[in-house]
Amino acid sequence: MLYLYIDINSIKLLYLKRSILGQYEASFFEKKSELDLIENGKVKNIDVLASSIKEGLSNIPEGYDKHVYLIIPQNSVSFIKADIPNDIAPSAINSFILDKARTNLMGNFENSFYDYFINDVDNKKQVNFYSINADSLEGYVETLNLLGLKLVSILPETLAVFKLFEKTLRKEKKENILYVSYDTNFAYGFLFDTGGLSSDKRWRVKIEDDAQLESLLKEKKAEYEKEGIVLNRIILSGLSSENIRQDTFTKNVGVWTNPLKRIIPNFYSDYIKMIVLQSGKSFPILSFDMCFGAFIFAQENKDFQILKKPLKRKSGKSFQGIKLPGVKKEVIIFLIAAIFSFGLFYVLSQSNFNYSSLNFFTKPTPTPTIVKKPTPTPTPKINKDEIKIKVLNGSGIAGKASTFEDILNENGYQEIVKDNADNYDYIKTEIQVKKSLIHVANLLKIELKDIISSPKISSLDEDDTSDIIIIVGSDFE
Repeated sequence: MLYLYIDINSIKLLYLKRSILGQYEASFFEKKSELDLIENGKVKNIDVLASSIKEGLSNIPEGYDKHVYLIIPQNSVSFIKADIPNDIAPSAINSFILDKARTNLMGNFENSFYDYFINDVDNKKQVNFYSINADSLEGYVETLNLLGLKLVSILPETLAVFKLFEKTLRKEKKENILYVSYDTNFAYGFLFDTGGLSSDKRWRVKIEDDAQLESLLKEKKAEYEKEGIVLNRIILSGLSSENIRQDTFTKNVGVWTNPLKRIIPNFYSDYIKMIVLQSGKSFPILSFDMCFGAFIFAQENKDFQILKKPLKRKSGKSFQGIKLPGVKKEVIIFLIAAIFSFGLFYVLSQSNFNYSSLNFFTKPTPTPTIVKKPTPTPTPKINKDEIKIKVLNGSGIAGKASTFEDILNENGYQEIVKDNADNYDYIKTEIQVKKSLIHVANLLKIELKDIISSPKISSLDEDDTSDIIIIVGSDFE
């Protein structure tokens, strides 16, 4: 499969060939163009784009699979997000969603491909709806046709990005997340929440160094707060993010920062292990994050397919190279059975057939009453690698926070930043925890009992960027 990402003035190509052992042999290519390839969500020049892709194809093994999984800029598609009323019947949900699409997208929706998915977030059902208009799609299809490639699936860049950190989120708690890609003097970003894309507005600016990026993100944080949006975390990707330190970056920006280089090994290591490079080198995930996210999406979301709905050009000819699903075998069997049943019923109704001769009806057997035993309240599941912990040195002895971090790492906690406390007069170690995570604090007391006999437990504001703050006192030796 060819995973092809097309941006404003660059392309990234990842070719994965499945081996007998179930792994994928990988080849990749990226190229920046001096000319813009995309303008207002549409292909600007088919020949220029085809030439760039052709160069990429010449750098992968001969005899490659010509099926393309295309990742496109968000402004090439239309996006709607809406809460589904709790009182709506399941059978009416599809009609509700399509009515929303017609209302919001108006004429553009009727001449489009589309699909959607529904998430359960914060005890609410939420729909994420994506569609691409015929005019926007045509340039991509014609470009691939020129190269003899076949478009089998299409994915907005934001869905590929969301897949890269989706496993770090807790569906029962709504968070606002800013995804930032920082690469070669440019940075761009999207706003997400726990249920997916929150706003389809993509910002993109020129950046000269890490300090300027920190200042920009502090400004973005303030802008969102004016709109009533409190950022809970920043996901940082892009090649230039490789050497950024999580603890100092989080402190300077004022928002908990998760570098993608730390998320991938903890949450997506199984997928990384599936990709094998002939050179024996590691996969450049920070450069090919879009393609890698699309690969994960293709593995986990096989039912989502924007190209489900047939689409015709104005001339009446169908687009070439788009694989559309046919009628399923189950549907055909159902229709045949329904026709047969109706015919049999009609024949019997026209005859003098004695129905009483058939022992279809028997006296029902009473259903025994089952007394259910009360089930104990389950212990909340703890995903240690998702717990955000801040360790503050309140003892005044240098290196204590780092030592404490090492102990937490040994116990499976990964999301940790360090700093100094407001003073060094803490005698007893204090664990500040959000009420919703008090069970984690109880677990920590058990895990740390050999080094801290009785830490002080106090509450932490639910809006704090950390889940738990540990202030190391002088009782930790």
